[in-house]
Formats: sequence, structure tokens, C-alpha cells
Amino acid sequence: MLDIKITKTTTPKEKPAKGAALGFGRIFTDHMFIMNYTEGKGWHDARIEPYHNLELSPASMVFHYGQEMFEGLKAYRNGDAAYLFRPDMNAKRANASNERLCIPEIPEEYFVEAVKELVKVDKDWIPTDEGTSLYIRPFVIATDDFLGVAPSKTYMFIVILSPSGAYYASGLAPVGIWIEDEYVRAVKGGMGFAKTGGNYAASLIAQVKAHDGGYSQVLWLDGVERKYIEEVGAMNIFFKINGKIVTPMLNGSILPGITRNSVIQVCKSWGYEVEERKISVDELVAAAKNGSLEEVFGTGTAAVISPVGKLRYVDDVMEIGGGKIGELTQKLYDTITGIQWGKTEDPFGWRVEL
Repeated sequence: MLDIKITKTTTPKEKPAKGAALGFGRIFTDHMFIMNYTEGKGWHDARIEPYHNLELSPASMVFHYGQEMFEGLKAYRNGDAAYLFRPDMNAKRANASNERLCIPEIPEEYFVEAVKELVKVDKDWIPTDEGTSLYIRPFVIATDDFLGVAPSKTYMFIVILSPSGAYYASGLAPVGIWIEDEYVRAVKGGMGFAKTGGNYAASLIAQVKAHDGGYSQVLWLDGVERKYIEEVGAMNIFFKINGKIVTPMLNGSILPGITRNSVIQVCKSWGYEVEERKISVDELVAAAKNGSLEEVFGTGTAAVISPVGKLRYVDDVMEIGGGKIGELTQKLYDTITGIQWGKTEDPFGWRVEL
């Protein structure tokens, strides 16, 4: 059990009005959680205090060597009740990232308790409009003021909150995906499975290419053979081919998404055959051309389920399902968001009430 010192703001911000356009990740609540780590002392001084800027040395190691980890999850509001969705999975994934990045492990119960207590303090910030949520961003940064290349001896674990609308301005409208054929994001043995800023920095150049070409996201191929589907920049990817659900297997260069895991469990519970395996871009193009590629959708915390209406690979532009959202995609969105918002039964025990 964490001993969290709580200091509430004396100058609360004005909350967004009901129905206001929230966007994603631009508005922040009144409070934040901070906990420090010192080698030999462990994690200490857990506290919730008014949201504020950080004061760090210009030599702080996070700025120079990128030793940092972040997570993302959401809180949902249904009347007076507020819920989290599988926060224990975020805690486990955070520590998998921490291990790869030589960041000290955060006890899972500390991680979950920090999130819960901060959301309770700022519960009134959880928006109630359809499709909205309170985005939760836990992260760790290395804080030693030292320019040598080595793991830091001090860290800060911080959690901030952001009331958010739909991740995509188009809402649940199918998006276009650019299959990248020039750059790579990650390789097995690297950090592709970790939630760390370097992975996202590596993706920016292809993201610019995709946007310039009129596409919303980049779908990455493997970094060795440049032929196997991996993941989208902000999502894992799924294909419905001849009635089967196919998604790339986790191989060390793909983020083990929590929504991905949830979709697999839901699909299996509905009787679908789910294959986690290698899938080549050539197989995908062939399936699109012969009509066996029935639906494509991405999964992630921010967008939840994102239908894909168009794929581009080199000279091939593939329209999926007539550019409309598929039946399974819609059903998955309704089911998972229904569990998250407390509107439907939760047979899996994923919903955590605050």
C-alpha cells in the first residue's frame, strides 16, 4: 500500500463544458501523481499535487539518451460510477518496458494504486459525452544530471490526466493505411515491444509520408525481410480473411497491446478461429484482390477499434469492404466500449470500478 500525500489545488482550472470539442491529449486536469526513485532507497515520496511544470537539469539523462517509459489507459464515466479497463495489464506491460530500458521495476500494486487515487481526486474531469474518456498517461523519466552513457540512478514516475474526445477527428469512419516500404520501425532484439519514446520518434518520418499521401496511419513491415506485417504506428492490426481472424504474432518487435489481447479473447468467446501468425504483405495483397480479405481494423487504447477502409502498398491501393465499417469491427467496438463505459455485462472481469 502506497502512502500517498495529497495536496489539492487552491486554483482549480475551468473544466471543458459538456459537448465541447476535446480533441486528444491537449487539455490536462488539476492534479498529477509523482513518485521518486533513488538507487539504494527505492521508490519513495509518493504524492498527488497540483499539475505543474517540472524543473530538471539540462543534463538530465532522459534528454540525452532517451531512457524513459510511458503507458496509456483510460477512465470512463457512467452516471456517478467511474471505471478503469484492465489497469493491471498496463502495470505488467510497464515493467516489461522498464526491464528492457534498465529502469527499476514499479510494483504493480503501486502503479495501479497511483492511477486509481489520482483519477479519484480528479474524477469530476471525466467527460460524460458519448465516446469521450479521461486519458491516463503514466511515465518514467531518468533524472540523473550526467552525460555518461549508463542507466540513471534516479527516476521520476509521473501520472497525468487528459479529458479526451475521439482519437480520430473522423470518429469511427474507416481510415486509410499506408504500408511503409522504405523505412522500418523496429527489429527483433530491439525495443519494438517496449512502450518508449524512441519507437515513436523512429516512426515520424514515415508518418509524414503517409499524411502527405492522404493516409491516416503507417502500417510497418518487419525490419529484416521487409515482407511481414507488424503493426500500425498507434495500433495493432487485425484482418478477417475467409471468416478467420488473423493478427501478427508477438515476436519482440510488436507492442503487446491490451486492446489486442482483449479483442482476441472476445473473438474466441464468439467462436471465431483466431490465428496469431506471420502474415506477408503479398498474402494480404492477394487476399484483397481475390475478395477473401473481408475486414481490416486496428486496436489500441486511444482509438479502441479503428476500421480500415483502404490499404496502400507501393502501386496497389486496396479498398476494404467498400470503404465501410465491417460487421465484426462494429460489433467489437460496441462490445469493448460497452464494457469500458459500464453499459454492458463484463463477462471477463476487466472493468475496475473506482
